[in-house]
Amino acid sequence: MKKWLILILIIIVAGFSLAGSYNSLVQAEEKIDSVWANVESQYQRRADLIPNLVNTVKGQANFEKETLTGVIEARAKASQTKIDPTNMTEQQLAQFQQSQQSLGSALSRLLVTVEKYPELKAHSGFMDLQKQLEGTENRINVARNKFNEAAKEYNQKVRQFPAKLVAMIFGFKEKPYFKSNAGAENVPVVNFN
Repeated sequence: MKKWLILILIIIVAGFSLAGSYNSLVQAEEKIDSVWANVESQYQRRADLIPNLVNTVKGQANFEKETLTGVIEARAKASQTKIDPTNMTEQQLAQFQQSQQSLGSALSRLLVTVEKYPELKAHSGFMDLQKQLEGTENRINVARNKFNEAAKEYNQKVRQFPAKLVAMIFGFKEKPYFKSNAGAENVPVVNFN
């Protein structure tokens, strides 16, 4: 009788341990989904500012159409790239980053080209949009860092015992991280010639 009682107690303790591990994984996955939604929200904020910026530039100067077209096309492509955080893969995240990087490059080209137009640089609406865009870029960086922190916590839980067993049984998989763009480790060359 004692053996059965001990066996039942072991089963109960193991059941509570597995249930606790499962609940912990669910909480971590919900956190990462929430943080991912914040990342998307910041990218959406940037995408929402772009039409106003483009229209302000169009209205103030006989601006290079190629530059404006590049920004509009990059925005459209970036807006189409969506990721389901529950099934996120490293390849999907890399594709998302690439489309966002293309948009960032197009915006940079636009802002560099604006330097040729002093009347546009002096326009208060343009300056306000430029400041909002800069602030949004900072918010995007903060949101990406928070996502990486949440992914780290989640991935640790997925890999630790006994949660690893629960993760394998219920299909919890590691989440990818945002990584720096290729070449970001190189110091830019400044040449005043």
